[in-house]
Amino acid sequence: MPPKGRIEVNEDLCKGCELCVMNCPQEVIALNMERMTKRGYHPAELAKPGCTGCGICATMCPEAAITVYREVIQKPA
Repeated sequence: MPPKGRIEVNEDLCKGCELCVMNCPQEVIALNMERMTKRGYHPAELAKPGCTGCGICATMCPEAAITVYREVIQKPA
């Protein structure tokens, strides 16, 4: 079973550059074309399930707008 993750995008920082979208190996990030931020950009978001929490999106983001959370899988004792 692949690890599970999620992202949070700080919309005050996101400029909709799509670097996270283009570099997501799971192809689960997209710009929300139905919304705009206060600064007039379409924000990135987790568009579908499948995030593994790899962190590539956060590494690629020039604005450091993405925080990645990865589920900790507990092994049975």
